[in-house]
This record gives sequence, C-alpha cells and structure tokens, in this order.
Amino acid sequence: MSNHLADDLLIDAEDQDSSPPPMLRRWLLGLAMLVVACNLRPALTSLGPVLTEIRHDLPQLGWLSGVLTMLPVLCMGLAGPFAPMQARRWGAERVILGWLAVLIAGLALRGLGNVVPLFTGTALAGIAIGIVGVLLPGLVKRDFRDHGTLMTGLFTMALCWGAAFAAGISVPLTHALDGAWALALGAWALPAVIAAVVWWPTLPKRDAAAAPALHPVRGLWRQALAWQVTLFMGLQSALAYAVFGWLAPILRDRGLDPALAGWVVSFSVVVQLPAALITPILAGRARDQRAAVAIVLGATLAGLLGCFYAPLGGIWLWAALLGVGQGGAFSLALTLIVLRAKDSHVAAQLSSMAQSAGYTVAAFCPLALGALHDFAGSWDGAGPLVALVALAALWAGLGAGRQIHISGAPS
Repeated sequence: MSNHLADDLLIDAEDQDSSPPPMLRRWLLGLAMLVVACNLRPALTSLGPVLTEIRHDLPQLGWLSGVLTMLPVLCMGLAGPFAPMQARRWGAERVILGWLAVLIAGLALRGLGNVVPLFTGTALAGIAIGIVGVLLPGLVKRDFRDHGTLMTGLFTMALCWGAAFAAGISVPLTHALDGAWALALGAWALPAVIAAVVWWPTLPKRDAAAAPALHPVRGLWRQALAWQVTLFMGLQSALAYAVFGWLAPILRDRGLDPALAGWVVSFSVVVQLPAALITPILAGRARDQRAAVAIVLGATLAGLLGCFYAPLGGIWLWAALLGVGQGGAFSLALTLIVLRAKDSHVAAQLSSMAQSAGYTVAAFCPLALGALHDFAGSWDGAGPLVALVALAALWAGLGAGRQIHISGAPS
C-alpha cells in the first residue's frame, strides 16, 4: 500500500468555486477516491493465485516468472517520485485520470496471454499504481482536513478490500472462463474503467495553481536513522509482496485446492485491516516503537513459517497471524515516518525517500523467492529467505523505533 506524505506539501488547494458546490464535490471526490483505491492492488494480487497456470501454459518463462512478480513493485518504487512534478504541471485530478487510462491499458494487455504483453501490461500497471498511489493521499490532506483520519482509514480499507477480492476471485474466475487465465487477468481492466468513469467528474474546470517547490533536506540521505526507516519500510514490504506473488503457489504445491489457496491469501489480506488501524494508535502511545516492531515482525514471520511448514489443518490460523503481523508492520512503517521527523517538511522528504527506495528494495524478494524455487525445485528455501528478510527488517526497525528525530534543514 502506498501513502506518500510528500504530497501534503506538493499539491496546493484548487479553486473551490467551481461547480459542483464544495461540500458536494468533496463527497463525490471521497467516493471516487475509494473506488480508485479498490483498483490499486488487483494487478498485484490477481497474479499469484494463477501463476501456476501461467507457468504451465508459458514454459518459456522459466526463471522470468520471478521477474514477473517483482516487476510491478519495482515499477511502483521507480515511478512514485515523478508524481509530484506531474501534479504541479497538470493538477492531481488530471494526472490520476491519465494514469488510470494507462492502468486500464496495462491490465487489458495482460489479457492477450503472451509473454511480451504480459510483461508490458504488468509494468504499465505498476507504473500507473505508483503514480496514482502517491497522489491520492495528498488529495485526502487537501480536501478532507477535518476528516483526514476517517478518510485515511477508509482509503486503507478500500486498498485491502481490492487486494483481498482479487486474490480470492482469481482462480474461480479462471475456472469460470474455462481455464483462460489471461482473460481472468485482463478482466480487471473492467473495474478500472468504472473507476475512471467515476473519477471523471472530479476534474476541476480550471487548472490547479502551481505548487511551490519542495526543497531537499540537507544530508537526509546520509543519515543512518533515515536509512533505518527506509529499510524497515522496504523490508516489511518485501515480505508483503512475496506473499502476494508466491503464497498461493506455495500452498497449492503443498496440496491445498487452488481456489482455496487464493482465498487463504485473501483472508490474510482482510485480517490486515484491523491491525493496520490499531497498531499506530498503540505504538504512538508507547515510549518508543521498538517493542511494536518486534511484535509485528514476530507475528509476520510466525505466520509465514506456519503457512510454509505447519499442517494445513491450521492454515487459517497461520493466515490470520500473518495478516495481523503484516497489517501492523505496514501501518507502523508509515507511522515511523511521521514520528522520526521533526516537522512536516522533513516528514515529506523522508516519506519520499522511504517509499521510493523502500519499494525498490522490496521488489527483489519476490524475484529471489522464485529464483530459489527454480534452482532447488522446491520451496525449501522459502523459510530461510523470509526469516533472513524479517531479521534484517527487525534490525532496521529497532533502529528506527528509537525515540530520536532526523535532523536537517532545507538546502
């Protein structure tokens, strides 16, 4: 899930005199934002449950199937930093609409069923999600200042719902289409079209005013604390995207019914929601956040190892534990960005660093997991790999969880 705090400073308020009236426009914008948010994860979570079918029908993929799971996350990380400059030039609403069109095209391309369209469409979808995901939270800050917490919670719910629904329905949809996994992947372009249609009325009649430049914080990229926050964001995300890409294939290879494997992933994502809402509140009340870091990462690792190795009779329990851990870890990563910054200016710059560099780091865990499977012919290496990533995240998180602040001033 992508929430760039930098947009709070990069997007100015637009003229509110345009029709419809401001209050009605805010309600329409809020509804449209939730519809769009529902479409920011299906491109990722719909892929893993049908990856076995893809590898069977496209044996030439080989080790490139790991690249396929990495690709959208990498594109998200690389594309996100370009969103603010586009918003300054054309306005956030217009930029979002344009990239929704790219998302639709990318999802539709995947429906062609060949290697090149599959990779091209996945990359386009990842870039579009990276841009749109950066800009939406800025609109929450701009237009819902009095209800920012509520809208952020609803935004998170929409992201989780879209991710969970896509993970759960992908295999049944493939079966309903007589095994046509490409059509099942391409079908996610249809809800994206609905999102674009719903978003269209939010476009302002006049261009948004240019936002002021956001000057870099001096020495931010050389501070250890900034890198600890960044690595915690990236490494906990690495575990999340490994789950999106490979948990369903792992469960299928362990003997779970293909449709049930997808629903287990879906259930785990749904469980993330309450954890994501509660963890920041509890962590913010503590003297520091090191205990919270240890708890959420411990739950994540225990849930993953349980899904990988424990008897399948308890799979729902392990999936629930995994959801609690990952939902808490993601929201804690966002919370640490705010808590470790002395002011909103530093928070904006730290957010940009943590999420662009962090998601780029996160992209390589799904690739490594797929490569290990192809090399060894089994999933035996999955447990040691996720344990290593979790330990690295723990090291970074314990540093980021200290009650200290990042120093710096505009350069």
